[in-house]
Amino acid sequence: MNPKTLEALETMEKRLNQIDSDLQKEDVASNIKKLTDLNKERASLEDIVNKFIEYKQILSSIAEAKTILTTEKDKEMIDLAKFELEDCESKLSPLATLIEEMLIPKDPNDDKNVIIEIRGAAGGDEANIFAGDLYKMYKLYAEKENWKINIMEASLSEAGGYSQIVFMVKGDKVYSKLKFESGAHRVQRVPKTEAKGRIQTSTATVAVLPEMSDVEVDIKASDLRIDTYRASGAGGQHVNTTDSAVRITHIPSGVVAASQDGRSQYDNKDIAMAMLRAKVYEAAVEKQQAEAGAARKSAVGTGSRSEKIRTYNYPQNRVTDHRIGLTLNKLDQVMEGNIDEFVVALMNEEQRLKVAAQLEENI
Repeated sequence: MNPKTLEALETMEKRLNQIDSDLQKEDVASNIKKLTDLNKERASLEDIVNKFIEYKQILSSIAEAKTILTTEKDKEMIDLAKFELEDCESKLSPLATLIEEMLIPKDPNDDKNVIIEIRGAAGGDEANIFAGDLYKMYKLYAEKENWKINIMEASLSEAGGYSQIVFMVKGDKVYSKLKFESGAHRVQRVPKTEAKGRIQTSTATVAVLPEMSDVEVDIKASDLRIDTYRASGAGGQHVNTTDSAVRITHIPSGVVAASQDGRSQYDNKDIAMAMLRAKVYEAAVEKQQAEAGAARKSAVGTGSRSEKIRTYNYPQNRVTDHRIGLTLNKLDQVMEGNIDEFVVALMNEEQRLKVAAQLEENI
């Protein structure tokens, strides 16, 4: 472990000891806010400091065993020292790796629910049909994870599927698993409308946005233009008789969100605001990344809609994720929501890149 990492860990240990000392003070015990803040900080430090203490204990045991091997003449003591040294050295490297991973800042959005927007892109009707297939895939995956899905906005395609569908996924650590799905998904297959049996390539884009609260994304009412209009399509009698659909424009950024599938104008306004907060946050993040220059070293791809991330080849029953070079010859199972192999592989690659970036910064 490099000196900078050790220095950071020593600072954390000292801070934890200071917190434990402060928690014993009467003035802290009577101050609820101070007490809450200290306990929260303590919880964030405890696990990694305990691992660091364990790491130092192993280093001490290694040094002690080496001393015995160079000074002791008793054969039994030497054998015990050799065993202790071998055992400790086998534990040291994995523990150091774990500590370095624990030091990496976690994505603050990982525990959030998500808003997913799928659009049919290149390929006309076939692209819209594929957008519907992707929605079904994520819906089935959500069911396996015991997550809940709520459709926020949907535009059905005459040929089947959706020209656009927006839905919320709620559950445990949803964003941490689905954030890598953002990008262009490409399908290669014979469309139902193709009489000559020729394979066509079409695409659908997926955007995965973390759900943001009004506290996290401060949007001023004066920066909004809210328009109401009559909804179209399925939705009941109110669709064609009342101005229930809502379109909200965030004037400073030009971001627009709309909803017409809610039961009332109030429902549609809430849905549109939820989408708007997520989109404004996404626009702000993209601007920060553009200003920072090159793509993030610690991320798997850029997550932009234009980035081709995965190809679904139906004739060969094959799915390939181009970011990590992973190919699975079980497209039929993937489309039934069995995408865990991709999810886990992408999460592992993200972690590997973050560790590498962290080590590079500390050199």
